[in-house]
Amino acid sequence: MIVVKNLEKYYKIAKRDPGLRGAVKSLFHRKYETKKAVKRISMHIESGEMVGYIGANGAGKSTTIKMLTGILTPTSGEVKVNGIIPYENRKQNASHIGAVFGQRTQLFWDIPVRESYELLKHIYEIPQKQYEETLAEFVEVLHLEPLLGIPVRQLSLGQKMRCELAAAFLHRPKVVYLDEPTIGLDVAVKVRIRNFIKQMNARYGTTVLLTTHDMQDIEEICHRIIIIDDGSVIYDGSIQDIKAQFGDKRVIQFELEHSIDHFVLPEEIRSAAVVIPKTDEDHHVVSVSFSSKEISGAEVISCMMKHYPVLDLTIADAKIETIVEEIYSKGLKGRVQHEEIH
Repeated sequence: MIVVKNLEKYYKIAKRDPGLRGAVKSLFHRKYETKKAVKRISMHIESGEMVGYIGANGAGKSTTIKMLTGILTPTSGEVKVNGIIPYENRKQNASHIGAVFGQRTQLFWDIPVRESYELLKHIYEIPQKQYEETLAEFVEVLHLEPLLGIPVRQLSLGQKMRCELAAAFLHRPKVVYLDEPTIGLDVAVKVRIRNFIKQMNARYGTTVLLTTHDMQDIEEICHRIIIIDDGSVIYDGSIQDIKAQFGDKRVIQFELEHSIDHFVLPEEIRSAAVVIPKTDEDHHVVSVSFSSKEISGAEVISCMMKHYPVLDLTIADAKIETIVEEIYSKGLKGRVQHEEIH
């Protein structure tokens, strides 16, 4: 379905010295540096798979998806989607794929949602009966009925994203690329969107490639994850495998007596444990991740209680987001990838 082999994308970026002199000099003697956005990426995604494609900001995720959709031409390497080379056959490729790019809309800004769908029906040449059946299904599953008569510009972020997803799946594409589809959405809308994606995969066998920073999206939707760092794949395998590989990871959440703005791990455990970055402003609570092979939970607790006023604590196995965060911060030894594609 999706075959990528040794894919690379380099950008040539103009470089100049600072200040006015540098600006003038660059007009006559321009210097360039090469940025390697994607480096020799290989992957093979079968029909019907739902794969999470994750990495830090600037890792190369969006660049990869733009090459898969045909928006960008690779510097080198091979890419085929449904047997089509995307950048050579953009129109043919576009007829078989759908895409949602975060906050960029594919709907028509000034007209009602229903009219946008009508235009997409003509663009993709969807038979009238299929269009009516598909739209009726999406209206029911995504609760779109109250939104169909509203111009896109008047929709809230959550409403617009539901409409965007319906547009991406409207022509029943074989492959759908989802780039941050739940960014900025509340919990209820996220659940509805996740359920919709899973239903489309189950009903139509749609292949889904999902990029997101929300690891709950990954756990709820995907069976396999590909982790990219600095333009290169550092992990490719199932979620179960990565949990098994890092099964020794534990997390202890400490509730402290008072707020600590700049928490630092005690020196005694700093080499064997890491602080999980906070997602809120509650400075009374600190979460520490560690490997039970390197240090025991009792040692971590004892050390923390010696240095900080601990009121309470909770012990749990590490979630997928904790594992991925540790891979980003410490690197991945013994990289696990699928066999080379022949």
